[in-house]
Amino acid sequence: MAKIFLDEPFASLWKNKDVFGEIAILSGEEFRRVKSRRTFRTEVNGRGFFIKHHLGVGWGEIIKNLLQFKKPVTGARGEFEAIRMLEKVGVPTMTCAGFGERFFNPAAKESFIITRELAGMVSLEELFATGNVDLSTRREIIRRLGKSVGKMHAAGVNHRDCYICHFLRSSETGELHVIDLHRAQIRKKVPFRYAVKDVAGILFSSLDLSLTYRDIALFYREYKKAGNKDSKAFRSAVLKTAQKLYFKEFRRVAPQIKR
Repeated sequence: MAKIFLDEPFASLWKNKDVFGEIAILSGEEFRRVKSRRTFRTEVNGRGFFIKHHLGVGWGEIIKNLLQFKKPVTGARGEFEAIRMLEKVGVPTMTCAGFGERFFNPAAKESFIITRELAGMVSLEELFATGNVDLSTRREIIRRLGKSVGKMHAAGVNHRDCYICHFLRSSETGELHVIDLHRAQIRKKVPFRYAVKDVAGILFSSLDLSLTYRDIALFYREYKKAGNKDSKAFRSAVLKTAQKLYFKEFRRVAPQIKR
């Protein structure tokens, strides 16, 4: 039996219709298309929406992930539940306008999630690439980033794609919104290694921004204030993981953090 949640305008637009059929025929600007998932932007009544349509990943993909001790992503439910949890604990994120899934078999499960377009936003990666971020704004962003990741982890959510490109900043309020949660996991407590991976992702994607130890300390202060433990072992593991990611990606040693 299919499980479907729809907010407006989709609740009225697809009333008494085959919702999965409507999702399948929607078109728009595609951002990603792989065998089991299509991500695209569409407009309805003059408003923008992003849609991720998941098809069955197949048993091969599931078994491959399990053999690698990874939890396979079989649909949109994880992202839907992560959004709901972040909303509950006050972490700005996407607004869900629709979710649906059908079929019990995890290898054949079909699902979708619709989120409202976040207008007037720029990713932190794009913002810093302009070179027009003054010191005051830089530190405000670091504080907000530490608070956002900190509250996310304190709520038991780990992102698994935690890079600065997945944090959008409002040009009006400065508020940061975390996006792209399709691999997110929710537990009572985020395990040490997953907390390390998330924070290392933030650090790795910031290493070319002439980071200072004061920047790092500011992030960890907000991260800890949100309800997380902070230790030398944790910081050391984060730094080593970030440096390994940097070398793997760019085939050169990561820049030194400035005093």
